[in-house]
Amino acid sequence: MNMNQLGWNEYFAEEFTRTDAGSDLIPARVAREDRSRYDIISAEGSFSAIVSGAFTYNASSPEDFPTVGDWVIVNTLPDEGKAIIHKVLPRQSVFSRKSAGIKTDRQIIAANINTVFHTLGLNRDFNLRKIERYITQIRLSGAEPVILLNKADLCDDPLSRLTAVNDIAPDVSVYYLSAAMDENLDCVRRHIREGETAAFTGSSGVGKSTIINRLIGSERLLIREINEEFGKGRHTTTWRELIVLPEGGIVIDTPGMRELQLWSDPDDQPVGFDDVENLFSQCRFRNCRHEDEPGCAVLQALKNGELNKRRYQNYLKMKRETMFLDKRRRERAILEKSAKMKQIAILSRKIKKAKY
Repeated sequence: MNMNQLGWNEYFAEEFTRTDAGSDLIPARVAREDRSRYDIISAEGSFSAIVSGAFTYNASSPEDFPTVGDWVIVNTLPDEGKAIIHKVLPRQSVFSRKSAGIKTDRQIIAANINTVFHTLGLNRDFNLRKIERYITQIRLSGAEPVILLNKADLCDDPLSRLTAVNDIAPDVSVYYLSAAMDENLDCVRRHIREGETAAFTGSSGVGKSTIINRLIGSERLLIREINEEFGKGRHTTTWRELIVLPEGGIVIDTPGMRELQLWSDPDDQPVGFDDVENLFSQCRFRNCRHEDEPGCAVLQALKNGELNKRRYQNYLKMKRETMFLDKRRRERAILEKSAKMKQIAILSRKIKKAKY
């Protein structure tokens, strides 16, 4: 397969050159991940792959391992249809979230993506605060967000829903469509260009797999009907999968996510809230806490109805999440450093005791 059709570009070519890979090593892209096994695609064809022992030994965290969308350096065993992964090339973009539970770990959803289609079902899955959260995380990943309001055929007034999203995200492309009825899918196709990668996210049952099947032109991905009584979709997609479209471009289908816990770098702030942050500079006091200070532009905007109260509360919630995440990461780093120092001290005592 042509490498450019897989998303290969100058950035990855330069990174591949820097690795000084031997003549028996080639680049390949991860198309599917299933536990510790991977399906990869390269110019030589498709292979089933595992990571090398040295790779596992040198990995310091789960995010070091390959994920769908990654470019990896491999050596192939053509006669066996297998390959060994030795290295992951630096990622251009990473869509991720905080992993479920109390651990402060990063779960990577997909790598090296240009566009993320956050998909909602207009019959039951419409939530502006949830949309704000996804837009923030998509932008932090380095990808372009696009909002798809699917199942328009099951909604009495899809235009009003589209207008509501445009009000909170005027600089984001928003469309309503019906994948089941094959209506308005051109709005999706024009955002997927040859050599670029788009990922689909959203809750189970919103129609991500149906949209992708329409783009492929066949029923490749399994779909199931949503439970209309309770509004719950089944997790039809149980793994992430990269698919090259017949007309060009690459898409990644992802399992449904019930929640999206933010993951960000320490200096990151919630993005997509320019209307909120512009008010901060208009406050009378530079250190305004926006609680009860006189001349607070935020409080005045809330009072006048110029700023939606729930939107502002969602902004504050996401900001608290990023601050808490940073605090937990710093605490974890201190604990890991302390544990390492104890190990060094124990080893030093053992060496000293052996000498005498």
